[in-house]
Amino acid sequence: MGETVKVGDQDAYLARAGQGGMLLLPMITGIGEQIRAWADELAAAGTTALVWDPFKGRSLDNTAREDLFPLGSQLNDDQALAEQQALLDYLLNDLGCTKAGTIGWCLGGRFALLLGARDQRLANVVAFHPTIPSDLPPHHTYDATSDATGIVAPVLVSYPSADTLVTNADFEALQTALQSRPTGATFTHYFPGAEHGFTDKSRHANEVNATAYKLAWPQALAFIQTTTT
Repeated sequence: MGETVKVGDQDAYLARAGQGGMLLLPMITGIGEQIRAWADELAAAGTTALVWDPFKGRSLDNTAREDLFPLGSQLNDDQALAEQQALLDYLLNDLGCTKAGTIGWCLGGRFALLLGARDQRLANVVAFHPTIPSDLPPHHTYDATSDATGIVAPVLVSYPSADTLVTNADFEALQTALQSRPTGATFTHYFPGAEHGFTDKSRHANEVNATAYKLAWPQALAFIQTTTT
């Protein structure tokens, strides 16, 4: 089991294990039970996991889901990226991880792509159903799709075809951007019929989502282990 740690003025969830590390960037549910379980699972497999707190203590543990959605639109890209880079510093310097990557879900998937384009220390970038609409909302300062061309690390991205927030055309644009890179392998998972947020266990009553998750998660774990050890 992990613990809450202080990194500068941030609180983060840490599940400590081996010398490989991963920075976890949550979905709209914040540092809730599910992402802590993922962090603990990574640690059990030998990878140190550190979780960014986008909403400063608010998560599905203590806040209704409908009250969390407006918080996502209040995030500032530059501030969020600075916080994430400080956590990456902590993984590599204070915790002594020899390699570190990042994995994000939904809004966190978008930030994983943005961070990957800006910090070449990352050993990998994993993005589950990243929220990357081509019609940028006002709070999106940066276009993650165009910025993705700057990622030098290997990338694994999982997309559900029934995503109502990101069209198939938008995902194809992301694939084109990633595959245009001169370095960095691209691994793409495409799940017909699965929905945005298919990794969220609250969506697993839909068998298509549950099946997509059962296929995708072990592949992500193997990718993380390969790239951080």
